[in-house]
Amino acid sequence: MNDGSVTGINVGAGDGGTIEQAAVPEVTPVRPRGHGFGLSLKLICLTVVFVMISEVAAFVPAISGYRVSFLEERLATAEAASVLLGSSAWSDVPRAVQDELLASVGATAIVLRTGDVTRLLATNEMPPSVDEIADLRHTDLIGSAAAAIATLLAWQPRTLRVIGPEVGGQSLELVISDRPLRAAMLNFAWAMLVISAVISILTAVFIYVSLQRMLIRPMRRLAQAMVLYSEDPEDRARIIEPSGRSDEIGIAEVKLAAMQGHLTETLAQKRHLADLGLAVSKVNHDLRNLLASAQLFSDRIAALPDPAVQRFAPKLIAALGRAIEYCQSTLTYGRAREREPQRRLVALARVVHDAAEVLGLDNHPDIRFESRVASGFEVDADPEQLFRVVLNLCRNAVQAMEGEADPAVVRRLWIEARREGSVVSIRVGDTGPGVSVKAREHLFQAFQGGVRPGGTGLGLAIAAEIVRAHGGTIGLVDQRAPGAVFEITIPDRPIALDLAARARVG
Repeated sequence: MNDGSVTGINVGAGDGGTIEQAAVPEVTPVRPRGHGFGLSLKLICLTVVFVMISEVAAFVPAISGYRVSFLEERLATAEAASVLLGSSAWSDVPRAVQDELLASVGATAIVLRTGDVTRLLATNEMPPSVDEIADLRHTDLIGSAAAAIATLLAWQPRTLRVIGPEVGGQSLELVISDRPLRAAMLNFAWAMLVISAVISILTAVFIYVSLQRMLIRPMRRLAQAMVLYSEDPEDRARIIEPSGRSDEIGIAEVKLAAMQGHLTETLAQKRHLADLGLAVSKVNHDLRNLLASAQLFSDRIAALPDPAVQRFAPKLIAALGRAIEYCQSTLTYGRAREREPQRRLVALARVVHDAAEVLGLDNHPDIRFESRVASGFEVDADPEQLFRVVLNLCRNAVQAMEGEADPAVVRRLWIEARREGSVVSIRVGDTGPGVSVKAREHLFQAFQGGVRPGGTGLGLAIAAEIVRAHGGTIGLVDQRAPGAVFEITIPDRPIALDLAARARVG
């Protein structure tokens, strides 16, 4: 069932054990609840809000400047009228004309200040008490803004005393009502509000259309691709196809496609491992029974007095014993863990000799085997696990060289070892075709690191796991000579200094 999840495996294998694989929790795909208040609506609302905030920030200095301009205009009108007001003929002007002139200026009274002398040029009534002084000789942004806001918020009429800048030693002062000023400022504010709203809406529309094409649609496509893929990650047809964009979204599409492809391959491999684990558990159950029966027969054969039987029966019994242990080891590898090494001092030459005997290298018709290990060379390792490592490496070399049909090709397999302090280095080399570049990429990985066509790579994976359990390393040696050389390093067990000191004292 392709449900988009990989579950843990625990397959019974009768008396042969179980194959276990680390459980992976099932993941139920989560479907989005629709777009709702999605990116598009959020984008257009935020654009309008931010544009309006910027307009409000610009409104305060604008309305402050408008107030100053209004008052300066009134002073300019009063200055033009002061020419007539200061003449001797002004006293002959009828009262109605004087009131009309003051009304055109918008002032209740006009005062001309010369130094410390103040002269009332005109007034249509007794000036009321002044509520605020607007001194245009000294203006600052904060003071003008505060005065403008106070005028807009003043619901009751107020009287302003407007003091103009000094020109030629003289300055004009006006006493006016703030109602005309407030009405003009409200009209200006309303006009600014309408213009700001129009600008905000147009800006939001332009930004929305642009970002919709550049960001929202590609992001929505990415989200839909991820949701679609999560429903069945083993279906390669659901992997996103990059659009070819060169920006960050294009890079995200390429990386997402690569990640989905890698995940699909990993899931396929895990499913393959699960199927393989089930098959191995079935084969192991029957194979162990067959090997146990064969071991009973070999015990009976060993009792025969024939010299040839007495010579080969122990080797047969040992081979069957190893085969039975390998069945259990296969299950151990299925659990992705080898047993802890039971380390002893092992004669490496004997281990190499046994591996060569099992592979038939002592009398192989085509491959010449050379053991360059000294007879007294010792390794601190688990004897059975070290045998498996040497056997797997030698078997790979033999299979690689047996695949060549040309009789003129030199086929040689050799093993050598050396000790440097507390570290032992073992090299297994051959004159075969070597390891391809593709195989090097996944060397020592099960089902990926096979060094020959059709190989599974299990031998190298098991060898690497055993060597790592001994605290050592295994790797392919780079060399210009033909063939392949694998090097194993196994350190001796560390000595507990306190125990050694006690042993010396005792």
